[in-house]
Amino acid sequence: MNGKKRSNIMTEKKKISLNIVQPKTEELKTRVEGGDIVSEISAEIANNQIVLYMKGTPAEPRCGFSARASQILGSFGLPYHTVDILVDPEKRQAIKTFSNWPTIPQVYIGGEFLGGSDILTQMYENGQLDTVIKAL
Repeated sequence: MNGKKRSNIMTEKKKISLNIVQPKTEELKTRVEGGDIVSEISAEIANNQIVLYMKGTPAEPRCGFSARASQILGSFGLPYHTVDILVDPEKRQAIKTFSNWPTIPQVYIGGEFLGGSDILTQMYENGQLDTVIKAL
């Protein structure tokens, strides 16, 4: 094999596709139903089009970032599910691990993790959030 062919082979990128097995929605159980915390979070995200993990509630947010995220989502006039992570320390840590995102609030739309308050605000201001929500 000459050097030219070898370098082409070495630099050629191969795409690998992995099938990730997602649990079926009916298999997802809350901790009360005998599931674990990851199953419970997965069920919340699968069963609600818009989910906000926040500190406090929309009526009584416990931090400014959570208040801002709630206001932005509320401005669309659509129902959204909220989870007060301050009342559940296990879920507070688990959601950070689940999303691999270190801060709260966290927003999921259409089953996809969008990010925190800063990303939500940026998407809202540049019109991307409107596009994402209209696609639901």
